Amino acid sequence: MIRSVVFDVGETLIKDDREWRAWAEWLDVPPHTLSGLVGAVTSAGRDNAEAFQLIRPGFDLAVERQLREEAGVGERIDESDLYPDVRCALEALKAAGCWLGIAGNQTARAATLLRRLELPVDAIATSGEWDVAKPDARFFRKVVEFAPGAPDEILYVGDHRDNDVVPSRAAGLRSGLIRRGPLGYLWADDSSVRENADWVFDSLVELPDLIAS
Repeated sequence: MIRSVVFDVGETLIKDDREWRAWAEWLDVPPHTLSGLVGAVTSAGRDNAEAFQLIRPGFDLAVERQLREEAGVGERIDESDLYPDVRCALEALKAAGCWLGIAGNQTARAATLLRRLELPVDAIATSGEWDVAKPDARFFRKVVEFAPGAPDEILYVGDHRDNDVVPSRAAGLRSGLIRRGPLGYLWADDSSVRENADWVFDSLVELPDLIAS
């Protein structure tokens, strides 16, 4: 029985287009250049932040993020960034009696921006608030503390094989991969995903029926 569903953020609930485009403009490279490098390093099993180092060696993400804020081009999340299935899927899951949470690798500011959207969820947290990021096992221990139920009654949903599916299963949670965003498409048929994910699906609106079944 699934009592709680906890969602990743980027390319699960939120389209990452705006933020990657903003970083490309900040680094003065075409968006497809940065996107290509992010895909290359991630598919090689490396952290996507390494793409910044390839463009600007010595790049300090925390410093540059603060400089963007000071320049008035900092992080933004609004209704237009949500995937169109998000609100209806969350409402259906709430109606089915699930506790819902959001917990992903985002800044503390992103948590504030997400809360302003007033999504129908019970709680929101980010790695910036918890001071630990996926795929660290401590992140998923936080998820277990965060969401009601035993680990095997908590479903963690994301688009990333190495940050979402594999470590959530290792922590004893149930696991789902949504097939969207570059990584969701890349890894939907990966053997590790098939071994560790309870479900691979194309839209969040599929979740209520999958959980019920």
